[in-house]
Amino acid sequence: MRAHIIILGLIVLFLPVNLLSQENSKPEVNYIESFSDQIDDLEHRFDRIEKQLEDLLWFQKVGDVAIIDKVYITGPPKAVNENPTAMGVGNPLKFWTYVFIPKDIDPAKKYPLLVLPHGGVHGDLTTYYQHIIREMMAQGYVVVAPEYRGSTGYGKSYYENIDYGGLENEDVYAARNWMIENYSFVDKNRVGILGWSHGGMIALMNIFDHPKDFQVAFAGVPVSDLISRMGYQTQDYRDLYSADYHIGKTAYDNVEEYKKRSPAWNAHKFQNTPLLIHTNTNDDDVNVLEVEHLIKSLKAEGKEFEYEIFQELEGGHSFDRIDTQTAQKIRVKIYKFLAKYLSPSTPINNLDELKKAAYQF
Repeated sequence: MRAHIIILGLIVLFLPVNLLSQENSKPEVNYIESFSDQIDDLEHRFDRIEKQLEDLLWFQKVGDVAIIDKVYITGPPKAVNENPTAMGVGNPLKFWTYVFIPKDIDPAKKYPLLVLPHGGVHGDLTTYYQHIIREMMAQGYVVVAPEYRGSTGYGKSYYENIDYGGLENEDVYAARNWMIENYSFVDKNRVGILGWSHGGMIALMNIFDHPKDFQVAFAGVPVSDLISRMGYQTQDYRDLYSADYHIGKTAYDNVEEYKKRSPAWNAHKFQNTPLLIHTNTNDDDVNVLEVEHLIKSLKAEGKEFEYEIFQELEGGHSFDRIDTQTAQKIRVKIYKFLAKYLSPSTPINNLDELKKAAYQF
């Protein structure tokens, strides 16, 4: 966005004076709009470059402990609203998926799988998670992290395939299935899913829709109620959902569509997959009221699960993903919960073991 503003400023600065002085001249307005479209395309090209640099960083930061791959797989076809007979309509959507495998793996053995959907509206997996991936590798987990539809770094067309709370959930499920089908050392009976924020929401929706295919789930600060979220977020944020290429309507215009995409409104579908939920009262992104709604909905449905509401912890939305000792201790809790159901070969049981895994000392 910063590059977008800078480039637009330069264009306006060097426009011919006679174009800027004719305020009501339609050709000049089209001229500006054309440049704006070109800048938008250019911004997506910058995102592609940034993603490629990020991919190189993954090898630098975790390549000593992980075999890293990025595979191109398919998810469900995108929803078709117009021209249902166009060429290619109905074809599966193609997307990239990160794969991390511990370097000391024995292919003759079976290993548990962790599915890690990233967070963020139009987000992507970045080395923000480098220490977490190192922690997972040290425990003997195989990890798949899908760049589901709408992720940034793959061009404008893919960006506009976003389906928040919709088919993106099935992209993540497709990544789970691809791992089991393609790696004989992945144990289909030891599969967990975890994520934070938007990724936490995807984790919840996957165990709601595919309860028999996940043995455990962790949802950190999960987006839980899109209706309430539209109420306290900014207009720019709401516009991401009501965009023509996305839901196309506001929550006011189509409340049922937003309910359908919200875990708190789908708690009845939960079939008691072992689940741990974390939230933080000073979360500056997913307001704690969303997660409280989810917790109350699950309780009202008589569901069994575990949760913890942390009080004003440093880091806000990122309180258990950053590199503070508090965050590290909470991650030990998360790993202990996952290990109860996935039985990794070398589980992390204390802070010293986590620090050695993530930071080498």
